[in-house]
Amino acid sequence: MLNISLALRLQLSLIIVIGAAFLKPHSWSNLLVYGAIALLWVFIFRVDLRRLGGLLGAELIFLSLVALPLGWEKASFLLVRSLICLIVMNSFLLTLPPHSFGIALKGLPLPAPLKENLLLAGQYLEILLSELARMQRSAQLRGLNGAGGWLRYASAAMIGSLYLRTLDRAERVYGAMITRGYNGQLPIDSTLNPKERFTLILVVIIAACITVSSYF
Repeated sequence: MLNISLALRLQLSLIIVIGAAFLKPHSWSNLLVYGAIALLWVFIFRVDLRRLGGLLGAELIFLSLVALPLGWEKASFLLVRSLICLIVMNSFLLTLPPHSFGIALKGLPLPAPLKENLLLAGQYLEILLSELARMQRSAQLRGLNGAGGWLRYASAAMIGSLYLRTLDRAERVYGAMITRGYNGQLPIDSTLNPKERFTLILVVIIAACITVSSYF
């Protein structure tokens, strides 16, 4: 993987996604260019293809239920465009080191309170996924192997237990943050160096040219 800072990786991913999202409908040639960029993104980040495929499968099932009522012609373009956007963002998220979302988020030009809320939400999501992994491991030790076994195990009581365990752990994490001097502001910073700014501007220009050309 190339040595790309977390802030730059997030901003580049967002530029590609926003550029693809603003493409003129049915501009397949421009969409294919973004598709090639998305595949290059997967190669650069060296994403685990099995994990990526699992995420994309679940996400596309939901998107197909939303898009197919629009008609096959519109739905096909929307699904391919959504697939490209999901590949780019999932490639970023799957290669994100643990507890480093805030470092990447700090570099975005957003209000500080919004960044802090997003960061805390991301941290609690990590806690939820961690507790879910523990419960899945517990189910496997009890002989409930495979996806079908896990679905039988995930009853309403288990979902409630997951919520309570996640809430309890989140409260302990928040208490630890207060003990270490947390006052509502996160003391993290992430700025781009001149080379990274040049790369960001170059990608913005390329994405803008691809997107704008779809309208001509």
